[in-house]
Amino acid sequence: MKSIDYNDDKMSKGLRTMARSRILLASALAVLVLSTAIAAAEEGGDPGIAIASGKATVAVRYRYEHVDQDLVDEKADASTARLRLNYRSGLWNGWSAFAEYDHVFHIFLTDFNSGAGTSPNKGQYPVVADPKGSDLNQLYLDYSRSDDWKYRLGRQRILLDNQRFVGGVGWRQNEQTYDALTLNSFAIPKTALSYSYVNRVRRIFGQTVPAGKARVDGHLLNAKVSVSDSFSLTPYFYYLDYATSTSNSTATVGVRVAANINVSEGNVTLLGEFATQSDVADATVSYDAQYAHLNAMWVMENGLSLGIGFESLGGDSTDDDEMFRTPLATLHAFQGWADRFLTTPDGGIDDLYATVKYKAGKWALAGVYHDFSSEARGGDYGSEFDVSAGRGFGKHYGVLFKGAFFSSDSTSYDDANKFWIMLMANY
Repeated sequence: MKSIDYNDDKMSKGLRTMARSRILLASALAVLVLSTAIAAAEEGGDPGIAIASGKATVAVRYRYEHVDQDLVDEKADASTARLRLNYRSGLWNGWSAFAEYDHVFHIFLTDFNSGAGTSPNKGQYPVVADPKGSDLNQLYLDYSRSDDWKYRLGRQRILLDNQRFVGGVGWRQNEQTYDALTLNSFAIPKTALSYSYVNRVRRIFGQTVPAGKARVDGHLLNAKVSVSDSFSLTPYFYYLDYATSTSNSTATVGVRVAANINVSEGNVTLLGEFATQSDVADATVSYDAQYAHLNAMWVMENGLSLGIGFESLGGDSTDDDEMFRTPLATLHAFQGWADRFLTTPDGGIDDLYATVKYKAGKWALAGVYHDFSSEARGGDYGSEFDVSAGRGFGKHYGVLFKGAFFSSDSTSYDDANKFWIMLMANY
C-alpha cells in the first residue's frame, strides 16, 4: 500500500497535465477547423440543403417503478415519462450536426426520492434516480472526409465495449452524456481505434444540483483489434483527473478478449477481461486495485441461452476507500438490477452469476441469479434474482416488465425488491 502525498509537486503536476491537455485540444480543433474550412471553400455546396434534408424523431418512454427497501421508512412508487426530441442534419462537405432534447415528467405517483438533493423532503422514500426537468442531452458536430477518420465535437454519448467503465446509464430517464472531442479511426487494418478527450460529465441527476455534473480532465483510449472473424482483442487506457470528487481520479489500464465459437446447436461466446487501476493527480487516497471478468454464454438455435460468469472488483482487507472505482459506468447493467452496489464496497466485491434467456415468439425472457461476496475481507453480501419479459409491437412500440429481488446476508445492506413496467413509443 502506498502512502498518501499531498505536496505541492503533486498538485503542480496535475495542473500542468490539465493545461497541456487543453493546449493539445485547442491545437487539434484549430487544425480541424482550418482544414475543413479550406475543403469547404474548394467544394462549395449549399449548407441549406443539408439542413432541409435532415431528419427529426420523437420518442416517449413511460415507466412505473416500485421499490420496497427494508431500512427505508416508506415504499417508493414512481410514475415518470420522458419525451425525447432529436434532429440530425444531412451531410455538407463532410459535416453534419445532431441535437437531442429530453424532458422528464413526474406523473400522478410521486412518492419517491429522485436522489442527489433533487427532491427535498422525500428522504423517507427509497431512491428512484429519475429527477424531473429538461436537459440538452446531446449537441455535437460530426466531421469525416473518409470512412477511415471520423471526428465528433460537443455533448455526446460515449459507449465503450459493454459500458462497464464508460457508458451512458441509458436505463435512467435522464442519461449520462459527455462534453468531449472524439476521434474514431479505422485506418489500421482490422482495428477500430477510439480516443475521447472529456472535459465535463453530464450525469443523470440533471444540471440543477452539484451532483449532476463533474469537471474532469479525461482521456479515453480504446482499440478493438479483430484478430479473426470470431476473435477480438481490445486493450484500453482510461485516465480521469477530476476537479471535484477527486477520489475518482484514476488511471485504468486493461484488456478485453472475446471469442465466438460455432457449435452444432448454435454458438458459444466467451469473454475474459482484466484491468488494474491506481490513483492519479490529486486523488484523496493512494491505492492499487484489480478487476477481472469471465463469462461464457451458450446461444442455442431453439431460442434458449445459458450463461455463467464471474466478475471481481478489488478492495482492501483493512483500509477503507481503496477499492476499484467505475465512476463513468452504466452501473445498472452489472451486479444486479436492484442497484445495491453502485459504489464498490471497501472490501471489494465478487459476483458469481448465472443467466437464462429464451425467445418465445416475439417475447424476450431473461432470468439472472447473483451471489455476492467480499473480494478482500471474506463473508457474503447477499444474493439476488432478476427477471424480465419484453417485446415490441410493430415498428414503433414496445413493453417491458422487470423485477429485482435482493436478499441480504450482511449488516451493511438491507433487503430490497424492485419492479418496473415500461412502455415505449418511437417515431
